[in-house]
Order: sequence, then structure tokens, then C-alpha cells
Amino acid sequence: MAIAHEREGNISGVLLGSLSARLLAGALLGLLVGATATGADPRVRVTVTPATPYPGDVVLIRASDVPPQLGGEWDGHPLSFFPVPDGVAALVGIDLDRPAGPIAWRLSHARSDGDRELVAAGSVLLLARTFPTQRLVLPRGQVDLDLATLARVRGEQAELHAVLAAGTGARLWRGPFRVPVDGGRPTGGFGLRRIINDQPRSPHTGYDWAAPRGTPVLAANAGRVALVAEHFFAGRLVVLDHGLGLFTLYFHLDDTRVRPVEDVARGQRIGSVGATGRATGPHLHLGVSLGGARVDPMALLALSPPPDPW
Repeated sequence: MAIAHEREGNISGVLLGSLSARLLAGALLGLLVGATATGADPRVRVTVTPATPYPGDVVLIRASDVPPQLGGEWDGHPLSFFPVPDGVAALVGIDLDRPAGPIAWRLSHARSDGDRELVAAGSVLLLARTFPTQRLVLPRGQVDLDLATLARVRGEQAELHAVLAAGTGARLWRGPFRVPVDGGRPTGGFGLRRIINDQPRSPHTGYDWAAPRGTPVLAANAGRVALVAEHFFAGRLVVLDHGLGLFTLYFHLDDTRVRPVEDVARGQRIGSVGATGRATGPHLHLGVSLGGARVDPMALLALSPPPDPW
């Protein structure tokens, strides 16, 4: 078995300047620290991109010349493969709070006797990532919640958790993911450790674009509407299910233009920029959940997906 490691990106411009620098640094470090791999089938070639990921990254695993009924695990969780011209591929999300250290992966296939046979195994080194701290001052009623509001928030969190745990098992997206706001001003913020009214709060799990109220919000890729709702913190929102555990979340919308279970195309308008929920001004908060991991939307936008086999 051969193994290769690489960093890729497909979006140019200032939006990804710092990310591209980090990807290049990761690629160079990958050449130095490497990654371990063993395999029982010398024909199988496995690529892991990036070779040395960070918390919040989207990892692309590709395997070529694989036997039928291939299965795999990443960090003890099953991989969801989809076909590519020379084999199969899978996307893995690394949660922003995942501690640094080695992450193991393995591939296996089903034998005729029902047992599984190892095809390849290895590990990558997850590097530490430091996130900045942001201090905000908000109205007290948006921070110190009364019992009724707290019950509402907990119910909304449970609703969102259930949606993200019940996605379709088919891949609905195709090609690269696009920025969901044309002409918006990126203000970023993924992973910010927030201190609101001098109280430590949960980290910021999305990427923000400031734009005038009413600016169209576009689907980052093809998918199916999993949720349309209005939540206390997120305001009016749309969640798109892209299949195989991948979701994009659009918060603080002024209005919505889609309905649950509706299929949407890449670039289709799904709503408008607003300032609903807990927001200090009109902007879009884009979140990404991949296999339950809270990942950096810019890592998804930088993904260079393999072509379809047909």
C-alpha cells in the first residue's frame, strides 16, 4: 500500500489568505513529521488531505484500487464513503475543541466468511490551534436568561441536535462549495472564545459576513432543507442537509425562501441577511457540522473535492 499526503485549496483572494498560509505550513510540517501507515494490500493507495490537520479542519480521505465492500474508521467513528473515479473518498470533520495529538484511521473490507480484513491503517498528527478571545457587551436580557427563555433555548438546542443527527445517507452535494453571500464583508470569527458582559461563553462556531439587510443568502451547495425555524440566539435560520453527515447552517436571516424537505441547488437563494436573534447588526453566520463536528466553514469552502466517476 502506498500513502500520500497533501494540502489543497480552490478559492483565491484575501478571504483565504491566512488559511492558505496555514495549509502550506501544515503541508511542510507533514513532510517533516510524516504519518504512519500500514497495509495488507500493496495495490491500495490512500491519501489524507491535510496530512497534519488542525481543529476545525475538513479532512479528505481518498483510497484507490480498493476491494469491494470497503469500510473504514476515523478516530473510532465510521467513515461514509462516496465513489470517485479511481476508488472512494470520505470527508471527516475535526471539532474545534478536539485536543492535539495522533488520530488513527483504518480501512477494512468484508470477507466471504463475514469477518472483516484489514486493508490499510495509519494515523495523522492533529496540531494545536489557538483561537483569539473576543469581548462583547450585549443587552442583559440576551445574556442572563430568565427561566422561560432558558427552557426555550434548551428546547431549540435539542431540536437542532436532533436535526443534525438524522441526515440523509446519500451524498447530495457536488463540486466545490461557494461563499453564501456575494459582496459581503468577511468578519470571520470561527473559534473565537467569547466573553460577553464579562462572562465566559461558548466559542463562536461559525464564520460571519457583514452585509446590508436584505442581501440574498445563497446555498453553499446542493442539498435538502432540514430545518427552517426561529431560535432565540440564532434568529431566523435555515439548515441544509448535504448528505453523509454534512450540514450547513445559516443564522440571523431577515427572511427565509425555502421549506423543510425542499431540494435546493448550489447558489439558490434560501433567505436574506438580517439581524434576528442575538446579533449586533445585519450579518450572515454560516456554520458547518460534519459528522457532528463543528468545523471551520472556510475549510469547507477551500475544499477541492474529487470529480464524480460519471
